[in-house]
Amino acid sequence: MNSIYNYTSAENALQLIQSNQRIFLHGSAATPIHLINQLLAQKDQFQNVELMAITLYGVDLNSPDLSGHFYMNSLFVSESNRIAVNSAMGDYIPVFLSEIPLLFTRNILPIDVAIIQVSPPDQHGYCSLGTSVDIARSAVSVAKKIIAQVNPNMPRVHGDAFLPFNQFDAAVWVDEPLPEVSYANDTNSINEQIGKRVAALVEDGATLQLGIGRIPDSVLKNLTNHKNLGIHTEMFSDGAIPLIENGTINNSQKKIVNGYCVTSFLLGTRKLYDFAHDNPIIKAMDISFVNDPRILSQNPKVTAINSAIEIDLTGQVCSDSIGTYQYSGIGGQLDFIRGAALSEGGKPIIAIPSITTKGVSRIVPYLKEGAGVVTTRGHIHWVVTEYGAVNLFGMNMEQRAKALINIAHPDHRAYLEQKSFERFKY
Repeated sequence: MNSIYNYTSAENALQLIQSNQRIFLHGSAATPIHLINQLLAQKDQFQNVELMAITLYGVDLNSPDLSGHFYMNSLFVSESNRIAVNSAMGDYIPVFLSEIPLLFTRNILPIDVAIIQVSPPDQHGYCSLGTSVDIARSAVSVAKKIIAQVNPNMPRVHGDAFLPFNQFDAAVWVDEPLPEVSYANDTNSINEQIGKRVAALVEDGATLQLGIGRIPDSVLKNLTNHKNLGIHTEMFSDGAIPLIENGTINNSQKKIVNGYCVTSFLLGTRKLYDFAHDNPIIKAMDISFVNDPRILSQNPKVTAINSAIEIDLTGQVCSDSIGTYQYSGIGGQLDFIRGAALSEGGKPIIAIPSITTKGVSRIVPYLKEGAGVVTTRGHIHWVVTEYGAVNLFGMNMEQRAKALINIAHPDHRAYLEQKSFERFKY
């Protein structure tokens, strides 16, 4: 800890927060766990404090004891707040990730206090937002007060990440490990088959968007023989590191930020955070830039790989809810689906296992009642399961149904055929 900078305790810093205020919480691997847990522990001091965030790690906002003290008005839903959001303790704001900054900068959702986590100040007095620039960049630009958790474990990531220490109204030094997520040892044959099928669709010179999880990891493992790939993605994970190190990913064909990996946040293991630390090839940038379809579509062969909860026979994609139960959020799926569709040679891909872990078909005649349509039947292109890959673009409804049935799980095809026949009378 550098003694020339003034740090205070979490208790003192949190005195900047008052009842009836709106508080922004930094998310993903940058979740300021210590400060948030201290805030929740002091719940009796607050009434009707609105908390706003995307994905949070290492904290639990679902406890009934928080009711009346905090209200979770979430911009994305995850395990940390899923129960709260689906109760009277919270709610979800449907919004594209690319447009969340507009809610802040247009004063639609004014922010009273932003609680963020940053790297220690460098020799010039600047801290980095580190692993999560995403919506935090715009949040801190408009917040009336900023409370920073300064953590020596936070990598100094380049891009839109830098903030002067003197911009903070309070700073708390906390030495704690960042949240880590890994699927490296969590593979199965289904995801491996899907990964191979998706990788076969990726062309040399493509610009990739993919997230974290079993399928993205499997895709990346199958790209080692590709050439001149680029990264322009909402999130960046461990799986891309070997491809950068062996030259498969060199960003040489990109037209936007040529030569660099563009992301809005990083989430993975300590290996990833160490790789990103002071690494000029990584540029973490504002989500309004990274996820803007008009910007990313200027790159060649944008290949956007996303997932879903269920897809109906006409190509409607539900990826944010299970019926009326809000499970996640719109996120950046449609930002990248549309950006890839507009890119020269681009491929928007929805990749899913054909069935759930309970054996329920993910390809269905109709979406569940109340299900949210994130990617519409007008936006859908490629759908990939372990049984095949189909491009629905240009197909009529009957053709789509037949194509999707062909890549559904065999145990469910007869039922889907029956429902398809009843609907389309072919």
